[in-house]
Amino acid sequence: MTTTSESTHPVTLFTGQWADLPFEEVARLAAGWGYDGLEIAASGDHLDLERADVDDAYVASRLEILDRHGLQVHAISNHLTGQAVCDDPIDFRHQAIVRPSTWGDGDPEGVRQRAAEDMKRSARVARRLGVDVVVGFTGSKIWPYVAQFPPVPASVIEAGYEDFATRWNPILDVFDEQGVRFAHEVHPSEIAYDYWSSVRTLEAIDRREAFGFNWDPSHMMWQHIDPVGFIWDFQDRIYHVDCKDTRLRPANGRAGVLGSHLPWGDPRRGWDFVSTGHGDVPWEDAFRALDAIGYKGPISIEWEDAGMDRLHGAAEALDHIRSLLWKLPQANFDAAFSNQ
Repeated sequence: MTTTSESTHPVTLFTGQWADLPFEEVARLAAGWGYDGLEIAASGDHLDLERADVDDAYVASRLEILDRHGLQVHAISNHLTGQAVCDDPIDFRHQAIVRPSTWGDGDPEGVRQRAAEDMKRSARVARRLGVDVVVGFTGSKIWPYVAQFPPVPASVIEAGYEDFATRWNPILDVFDEQGVRFAHEVHPSEIAYDYWSSVRTLEAIDRREAFGFNWDPSHMMWQHIDPVGFIWDFQDRIYHVDCKDTRLRPANGRAGVLGSHLPWGDPRRGWDFVSTGHGDVPWEDAFRALDAIGYKGPISIEWEDAGMDRLHGAAEALDHIRSLLWKLPQANFDAAFSNQ
């Protein structure tokens, strides 16, 4: 079993990529590798939000499984449902990722409204589990216009941010009521997908404290966003950390950042997700930055390497992250931010 880190950060495993396995089995595996806890996804049988919202015994059963394996929970995830809150269009892709109760009859606005109610439910369930962070997506009305051609009037983009604020402010009201924060993962297809869209997203909701970011550097790397600079500039909004690595292949004049609609793992893409520590994310600088801003929360490992067996890779990633989690004197951070 991996030895316990001296860091104050618990290291957790995100269960979203393990939803094909029963929750009990994922807990057993994670404990055996030495993880401190789980970031529980509302997927598979891992966490049924509808049931957890009303059934004390069910909530107790989730906590009992964690306790029996010596694990903690610091955050839950509702990425897939969050995607449907603002997306336009709503179509077959969403039916494949949301629960049947959210999809209902498939009427697009009905799906959005039910997804919004489920996001509110996730805040209540988080509180019932003793958790104060929900990680997830928002969806986006304006993502289909990312290419900006045919020409898109500025008013359409502005309306997209207004739509986000209209739909998410009532959700965030419930988060405030429950004392829970939403950590949005900056990611393609979301309202905040890079640096400046993250700025604009915060402005759209008047920078209310209930909304912050899940720092996951993987999608920043291939967009040429500095993940360490992002930590520093949004230091009051880093509510959760997910570790997913990206390897950028040498430029060959053929691969573009958008991936050419090629499958994950296809070497022609020019970049791919890899096991944490095998890619180009500057992890040491990132953890120095997180310590510099006073981040005290969990470090969650998100497994998405199609080229490595996950039973080997999840343990290896844990060892790598643990090797980097240390405390340094504040003065030693000057060099890390000399270019900020």
